[in-house]
Amino acid sequence: MRDQTRQVRVGSVLIGGGAPVTVQSMLSAPSHDVEANLSQARRLEDAGCEILRVSVPDQNAVALLARLKESVSVPIVADIHFDYRLAIESVAAGADKIRINPGNIGEDSRVKAVADACRSRGVPIRIGVNSGSLEKSILAKYGAPTPEAIVESALYHASLLERFDFDDIVVSLKSSDVSRTYAAYRLFSERCRYPLHVGVTEAGTLRQGIIKSACAVGGLLLEGIGDTIRVSLTDDPVEEVRAGIDILKAVGLRQGGVTFVSCPTCGRTRIDVVALAKEAERRLAGCQKNIKVAIMGCVVNGPGEAAEADVGIAGGDHCGVLIKKGKILRKVPEAALLDELIAEIERM
Repeated sequence: MRDQTRQVRVGSVLIGGGAPVTVQSMLSAPSHDVEANLSQARRLEDAGCEILRVSVPDQNAVALLARLKESVSVPIVADIHFDYRLAIESVAAGADKIRINPGNIGEDSRVKAVADACRSRGVPIRIGVNSGSLEKSILAKYGAPTPEAIVESALYHASLLERFDFDDIVVSLKSSDVSRTYAAYRLFSERCRYPLHVGVTEAGTLRQGIIKSACAVGGLLLEGIGDTIRVSLTDDPVEEVRAGIDILKAVGLRQGGVTFVSCPTCGRTRIDVVALAKEAERRLAGCQKNIKVAIMGCVVNGPGEAAEADVGIAGGDHCGVLIKKGKILRKVPEAALLDELIAEIERM
């Protein structure tokens, strides 16, 4: 459970121990293109990204870390594979967190060197375990990347750091399979108190990726599992942040901004609910008022379904009614419905 996990600090952000669940994303611009990365980082920060990861494949990418620290205020995570020296240099360059698998950087002395560097600067390490990169011995033992295999791999990697008295650890246990991801996180949460970075790896393009992430991430969050999240999408990473925030809002862990209630329409509908709902969402995208807005198609269920909304509209025969806190305020022609709704929200 979130309030029972250990707590680590990533820059100015707390993960675990009952701290608010944070939304992460990762830069996708080529690591050598500094300006593209800086521009993308600023867009992600503006979208609400709270922790930002960047791949560090070489020395040039280490230099990018310092530029990112100057350009945005969100904590920066250095993503390292194989070369332990890049992890140490990333810490020196100001990385707020290191993502690494201790088992793939070589002998104990290298693991110790990374642990010592991180400890000296108060930098936590995320152990990132993916079902597609499990150790051969563990795969042989279980015969497939089962949830049990994923958890055993994570515990093994954690033990490599614990050997050198390092426990400022965050763990992720990702698979592209929703049920496998779900089961792995549940199993790990029963066995260990390290805070969890939750997500479905290689979830897919925008539509499929959001659906898979909402199922796994949202379900785990509802069970109290998960301390920070990433929605991995083959798309603009800004969409990852938007989806992550929406998932947190849907499960009641984030407030602020508009929440919509809208009907799927039926044969009774006499107004263009689909167009109205899409336009309302577009026009209220920047609204930070913590309100629920209802867009309903008819007077049969509309007023009742909108009763729990702060404000809304329900359609009639090419007209509609404006509703506030369950009470009908007035009848409005269809052409003016959206303007009347927006005006009412601006007065709130």
